[in-house]
Amino acid sequence: MNLELFKQRLETKERDLTAAIAQVNGEAREIVNGEPGDPSDLAVSSEQKEVLFQEGALEWNTLTQVQEALRRMEAGHYGTCVDCGRPIEPARLEAVPWTPYCLHDQRKHDK
Repeated sequence: MNLELFKQRLETKERDLTAAIAQVNGEAREIVNGEPGDPSDLAVSSEQKEVLFQEGALEWNTLTQVQEALRRMEAGHYGTCVDCGRPIEPARLEAVPWTPYCLHDQRKHDK
């Protein structure tokens, strides 16, 4: 396994997510600062804020997982399932390099 390649991918993802979160936060602030007075405009504004909050929460969750993967890499545990200790499937790491679980344990968590 080429750890340096995975590290580069994780660091790139971390930068991209950090920038996306900053953008979402900026857009949310613009909606709040430009709060319209019309009731229908308020409803649309509220809906837009909700979508931005959901998007930001998803990105924040992924950012946390990416940072945890980088910490596992530093500790020498990257590519090992945090539940069972077995190696995580290479194809799984290729698809989702920040995953902490092998496929078997991921299925258990998804239930």
